[in-house]
Amino acid sequence: MLTIRSGDPKAIKTDLMLLFVCEDAALYNDAKMLALIDQGRQYTEFSGKSGDALILYAPAGTKAQRVMLAGLGKTGDLTAESLRRAAGKAVGRAVNADMSGLLLCMPEARACGMDPGDAAEALMEGAVLANYRFDFYKKEKPHKALKSIAFAVGKDFAGLARSLAQKTEIVCKGTHMARNWVSMPPNDKRPARFARSIVKAAEKYPLETVVLDSGDLRKNKMQALLAVAAGSSGRPQMVILDYKPETWDQTVVLVGKGVTFDSGGINLKPASGLETMKQDMAGAAAVAAAMIATAQTGCSKRVVGVMPLVENMPSGNSYRPGDIVKTASGKSVEIGNTDAEGRMILADALYYAIRQYSPDVVIDMATLTGACIVALGEKIAGVFSTDTDLAEAISQAGQKTHERCWSMPMPEDYRENLKSDFADLKNVGKNRYGGAIAAALFLSEFTQGSRWAHIDIAGPAYTSGANDYCGPGGTGFGVRLLCRVIENL
Repeated sequence: MLTIRSGDPKAIKTDLMLLFVCEDAALYNDAKMLALIDQGRQYTEFSGKSGDALILYAPAGTKAQRVMLAGLGKTGDLTAESLRRAAGKAVGRAVNADMSGLLLCMPEARACGMDPGDAAEALMEGAVLANYRFDFYKKEKPHKALKSIAFAVGKDFAGLARSLAQKTEIVCKGTHMARNWVSMPPNDKRPARFARSIVKAAEKYPLETVVLDSGDLRKNKMQALLAVAAGSSGRPQMVILDYKPETWDQTVVLVGKGVTFDSGGINLKPASGLETMKQDMAGAAAVAAAMIATAQTGCSKRVVGVMPLVENMPSGNSYRPGDIVKTASGKSVEIGNTDAEGRMILADALYYAIRQYSPDVVIDMATLTGACIVALGEKIAGVFSTDTDLAEAISQAGQKTHERCWSMPMPEDYRENLKSDFADLKNVGKNRYGGAIAAALFLSEFTQGSRWAHIDIAGPAYTSGANDYCGPGGTGFGVRLLCRVIENL
């Protein structure tokens, strides 16, 4: 889909040529491009402010059917995210106008006050991420994704641009994959079916795949995972994807929560918002997609993705408040609330993954707590770790990708809230305060002293609205973040 063109962009045939405009500086050196921008400025509705857009039809001096001018605001306010949004908005307009191709003219990055590679990567991400529609279940599909998105760059930048384009397209298509899984209705992704979908997606790439079924989980004493799954007729699974380069200097384990539908179990959730509980497997989706992207881009690290998949449903077989369940680690857990199920399946998955692979770094990703949404809102994930360097690495990767993360505290004295009179631990705190911290502290009990971080994506994993490069539904949050973290470790 992404191509790099190093010739004169005015000589390239395209449905739409995209030029960027700042209020206070010229972003191109070409006289004819600057003339087109000056032509656009003659219209009162266009001044180059952020969000401004104007289309010139059949402009003289180019082979483009249309030229779109996209406003970026003042150069001092430019960021990678503003470039990402501007490219995404342009692609969205092209898709809605039923165009088939777009030619994006790369602005002079120095004029933007940015590193050329950072600017190009942001524009590419915005374009690819926006070129997506979740319409599998619609009979009428009025708008189709663009067939081609080309970037016009200078000849001296073409080599770097091609390598950036290849990598960016792989990772952003991984985000599309995660979005598909998260937005998919729960009847089409019950645990066994979701497991098959992950395996099918992974089999094209250099990944070893293992699927543990109920019998395997029982042999590994994963009673916490099995307890959560007991109320559903859907069989639990654990999918493992293993990327092994010829040699590696580190082993990184990613663990993703995969509750394909979360009714809350016996502690049934209220009706409001229940239909969005199909997204409670967004952590597993992000991990699976990040693994597939990693296998394509390659890295010097061994990376293992572990995804426990269950459905949390009420029935005569469901686990109950007051039950005491023994985990794979041997620790017993008193159930205070069956809707605190994600930490139960992650407890067994973390213990298994660490024991099996002896990783240098472990990162789990989960739509774990509503409390994290209360603390950070719907657009920022919480990072919990006693390893400040690892937490900082994740936060920095989030700044780079705009999959934002905020480091949260894990005070030792809060562990008192997880004490049980009858078991080693309780799966919820003694009160409703600090729920995200309590969940993270619970998970830490099963990390065996590993270098570990927990990312709570309950807020940003799913959206009922839309932005310039993501429509309603699954956002695919975490795929780009994890790929960046793995690269930088």
